[in-house]
Amino acid sequence: MPHAPAGSGPRRRTALAAALACLAPAGCTAHDTATRKGPRSPAHGGQPAAKDALVMVIRHAEKPYTGATGEDDEGNEDPGFLAGRGRRRADELPRLFGPAHSARLPRPAALFATSGPRSAPARCRQTLAPLAAALRVPVRTQFAAGAETALARAVLQARSPVLVCWEPAGIPRLVHALGAHRVLGVPAAWPDRYDLVWTLTRTRGEWAFRELAQDLLPGDA
Repeated sequence: MPHAPAGSGPRRRTALAAALACLAPAGCTAHDTATRKGPRSPAHGGQPAAKDALVMVIRHAEKPYTGATGEDDEGNEDPGFLAGRGRRRADELPRLFGPAHSARLPRPAALFATSGPRSAPARCRQTLAPLAAALRVPVRTQFAAGAETALARAVLQARSPVLVCWEPAGIPRLVHALGAHRVLGVPAAWPDRYDLVWTLTRTRGEWAFRELAQDLLPGDA
């Protein structure tokens, strides 16, 4: 009878099994390591499923025409603030978002506006001021234009629904940072209008988009 090759037999198989066990992740068998597919569940250190969210986005209300002036919060003329029509729109936003039960859109639980010393951030804050007072919800202004990635993280961590008043040029960047830019119907740029609301709804990880007219002032489309 021929002899088995040196190093074969039960002793070698036992040593090989021990070596494979050392290579496998702790708490897993070699079979588990070879056959597991996709991300691990949260119980095993993976990421939790994305929570549902409702994000509503508006641009600041009307600014003065070239050569005209707006008004600051004390009524002083200042071209960096809202025009008269813009202040009227800001005053009407509580009718659109609450707190009355007759409001046409959900009452925001969190408010965000662009920060910074320039005119557009001042107009964003001025636009949300009457709504913030009516809802008794503070306006969060820690993010400037260009920080849409950080803003998106804060928006998704905040209590929903969320309303964001942002510079129009940065709104597509915010949509992209939220992960909703590939949704059918999302425009590539904010239209040249002040009377719109974009709603971005995430349900079971999937985004949906709607564009709504505010219909607050005479002349709104």
